[in-house]
Amino acid sequence: MEHLEFDFPASTDSSRQTPARRDSVLVGVVSSGNLEVLVEQESLAGGCRVIVDTSIRGYGAIWQAVLADFVKRYRPRDVLVSINDAGASPAVVSLRLDQAYEDFQGDAA
Repeated sequence: MEHLEFDFPASTDSSRQTPARRDSVLVGVVSSGNLEVLVEQESLAGGCRVIVDTSIRGYGAIWQAVLADFVKRYRPRDVLVSINDAGASPAVVSLRLDQAYEDFQGDAA
């Protein structure tokens, strides 16, 4: 197992930030080639923290790139994302993040 943590500062473009409609959301299933994503409100000075526990070692740079793209698209504010990964591809990671965050935002997405 590898444990990774990524912190993204508050966006200066608050016009694109959408308030959460739920306290937390869990999507996905931890199984071969898949992952689960938990999104929760957390006081993080306007930023976003992502914690990844993955069965695959050595892909920190790929995780950083996928997560940076997610943060750029949604500009999450005061959000903690926890990911339990069982070897999902970057495309599946991105899909699950989108699914979780859109559900977290409710009808605002």
